[in-house]
Amino acid sequence: MALAEIVLHDALTVAACSDPGVVRAHNEDAVFVDADFGIAVLADGMGGYNAGEVASSMATTLLATSFSRLLRGAAEAPEVLGNPEQIMSDEVRGTNSAIYRASQSSAACAGMGTTLVFAWILGRQLHLAHVGDSRAYLWRRGTLHLLTKDHSLLQEQLDEGLISPEAARHAEHRNLVTRALGVESDVLVDTATHPLEPDDIVLLCSDGLNDMLEDQEIGELLGQDKFSLATRAEHLVERANEYGGRDNVSVILLRLDAHSAAQPAAKRWWHGFLNQAK
Repeated sequence: MALAEIVLHDALTVAACSDPGVVRAHNEDAVFVDADFGIAVLADGMGGYNAGEVASSMATTLLATSFSRLLRGAAEAPEVLGNPEQIMSDEVRGTNSAIYRASQSSAACAGMGTTLVFAWILGRQLHLAHVGDSRAYLWRRGTLHLLTKDHSLLQEQLDEGLISPEAARHAEHRNLVTRALGVESDVLVDTATHPLEPDDIVLLCSDGLNDMLEDQEIGELLGQDKFSLATRAEHLVERANEYGGRDNVSVILLRLDAHSAAQPAAKRWWHGFLNQAK
């Protein structure tokens, strides 16, 4: 189980945990966090052999590299960050193109793809971009809110009233996604922006978590204030495995803390931009 906790970005604490689960031998999930810039990326790969692992790793690595480069460049021209959702969508689509080209150029990678959920906390704004059925949740004052809608066949059936929520919990086709990175040359990216409050916790997760745990239980584990954020991330993964761990399970937690830490001198330009965004 890979586990990490970082406290760097102004008032942001981040924890990440990823595990193969009980049934599967390989972990095709990938996670990336940069607490300095307030970005987090989670991907759940799919494809034969190790292609799913390649796709998810490409998604997190390429997106993190290109987006971090863009943010560093904003030190000289912060106006380039004027439309966060559009920036994130463009970056995700660029990542999709790279994965698609790789899948077309290598027989070993043919048919590979990956879901993606991408969070960027700028000041007290949460910007999200997602493709597929990896999710983003917001835990606030004891209540868990789902912020994304799955791009899946099951979600379409729920929307059309063709299946009940209870039946959906046990549907065999619940993991069939209708959108993924790398499957086609372009992809439609859903984006959204949500205001944040001190002590909010943002959860990004692969379906290995929410397929095994009801939202109510996820919220209960997130609300265990006596534990550190890293321990809560670990508890979520452990609980999914206790219930069978049928899939890889990955979580990223980001908490907007009530009290800001002092900024290193090298990050002062970024701190100033964050203050403008609040």
